[in-house]
Amino acid sequence: QVQLVESGGGLVQAGASLTLSCAASGRSFSNYPMGWFRQAPGKEREFVAAFSWSGGSTYYADSVKGRFTISRDNAKGTMYLQMNSLKPEDTAVYYCAAGRLKYGLALKVSDFGSWGQGTQVTVSS
Repeated sequence: QVQLVESGGGLVQAGASLTLSCAASGRSFSNYPMGWFRQAPGKEREFVAAFSWSGGSTYYADSVKGRFTISRDNAKGTMYLQMNSLKPEDTAVYYCAAGRLKYGLALKVSDFGSWGQGTQVTVSS
């Protein structure tokens, strides 16, 4: 089982940037798909961005495409989410997650078996 800890959230104004980090421990996340999700108050957890298990492919929700960038440093066991041009509708708790299956494809909440505790991102207008 991998343990995940997010950091980097905060309160920013619309148009600003933030970078979230996700530190993994317990096992390497190499060869596992990794992703970011978010959950706004009263809404279901939604997909934001993800890596394929190899790290060679990335996937983004349409709502963040062109503004957010997912990256990972396997040597450091850390994944990042660079968020630019933030909008009030990006306000949510952001979670990082590790896929259930090695070498698998993971894009849905149910595909991920390990979750961090979340970090709050608030974007004011």
